[in-house]
Amino acid sequence: MSSVTVESVVKTPALIGEGPVWEESEQTLLFVDIAGEKIHRWSSTSNQIQSVETGDTVGFVVPRESGGYVAGVGRSILAVDWSSQMMTPLAKVDEDKLNTRLNDGKVDPFGRLLAGTMAKESPHGQIERKQGSLYSVNSDLAVTRLLSQVDISNGLEWSLDQRTFFYIDSLSLTVDAFDYEPTSGSLANRRVVYRMKEGEGLPDGMTTDVDGRLWVACYNGGRVIHIDPTTGVQLQTVSLPVTKVTSCCFGGPDFSDLFVTSASLGLDQSEKSQQPLAGNTFRVRGLGVKGQPSRSFIG
Repeated sequence: MSSVTVESVVKTPALIGEGPVWEESEQTLLFVDIAGEKIHRWSSTSNQIQSVETGDTVGFVVPRESGGYVAGVGRSILAVDWSSQMMTPLAKVDEDKLNTRLNDGKVDPFGRLLAGTMAKESPHGQIERKQGSLYSVNSDLAVTRLLSQVDISNGLEWSLDQRTFFYIDSLSLTVDAFDYEPTSGSLANRRVVYRMKEGEGLPDGMTTDVDGRLWVACYNGGRVIHIDPTTGVQLQTVSLPVTKVTSCCFGGPDFSDLFVTSASLGLDQSEKSQQPLAGNTFRVRGLGVKGQPSRSFIG
């Protein structure tokens, strides 16, 4: 295997960088700054960054098949027109609660949007537990609650045969799997496929490679771990120069680059001086594997 390199490519520090999505047609990286209330697009060809302000916390952004994007802002799922910076409501979640916000979201292999919630953080970073849920949004914008009593709804991915859904509720310190029913998108048979080890921090966002293995960002762990979900074996660790590693996705011309987001919010002055790149987005090369193209929401 070639040597692994880690390079800071988006040097505009985010408070909570999250949810990277590679746009193949434009060779751009789409991601959000949750607490900074912005959606960013970074061009790998021009090294320029464009941004849209969302006016509230933004947990995720994904491409929309009909054009533009769909983002999770506050507790609303919005259509985003990039050129006009206009946002149009499509659906709401957690309508029975006022203390939650959308967090991670991703499009499944069939064009549905899955998105989760969590309690809003206190000024000191504390959250009330078991306030979150996981939802699916179909093409007709019907919203279905798949899970409740969630602490911090985070990483979402699917197996190559589309029959297994991988999920992270961060405070459980596990990566879980469910049987996934393609027609309805229903979940069954929850089980643990990986349990975090001492020093690995909290599991956060994740992605898959073409071999069906998972790459999991480790918040407060300063790394991304590569795991085989069929055996639960950790295959590789990629160390980053920041502790609050939040999510990752594959991209680049041939999908062999791993892009990794990070956060700076919650670091004290001493930690910030030791981690001057906190909040940046990184490109990891030389992993010897490739990822898959992102999917668009069909609603």
